[in-house]
Amino acid sequence: MITACGAGSTYTGGVYADAEVRFHLDEPGNGWHRVDVEDANDLAWFHDGLDSIIQVNASCNPRLDIPLAALTNHLMIGFTDREVVEEQIQPFDGREALRTHVRARLDGVVREMTLVVTKKDQCVYDFALVAPPRSYAQASATFDPIVTSFATR
Repeated sequence: MITACGAGSTYTGGVYADAEVRFHLDEPGNGWHRVDVEDANDLAWFHDGLDSIIQVNASCNPRLDIPLAALTNHLMIGFTDREVVEEQIQPFDGREALRTHVRARLDGVVREMTLVVTKKDQCVYDFALVAPPRSYAQASATFDPIVTSFATR
């Protein structure tokens, strides 16, 4: 059993659960190790060889009925020189999600990201892959199946 740092949250057998949400999400597999995020309801994994991170977050609040584009922009706070490579609405767990591929800088260092944001049952779910351009394609090959495996419970 893997326990996340958020108060009362668990991630066991691919199921994340806390006081607000419960969802299924596959683990990334070899080379990726869990990163604990204190006082947050995040799941995160880091791959040393790829210098990449995969992060999943859920926030439930009826006041979070904000457009997907605005929620995506919130995830990019701190990044500069943003270049949107591709942005598309796609079906996702019975709803719509906004998927955005971005190149940007964080503290002057170029990063490539895929951000996926969706809303369901008064909750916002966001998924992020952040990687250096040299390892982005390889990290994406892990990220995409994780996102596809997502299902609320």
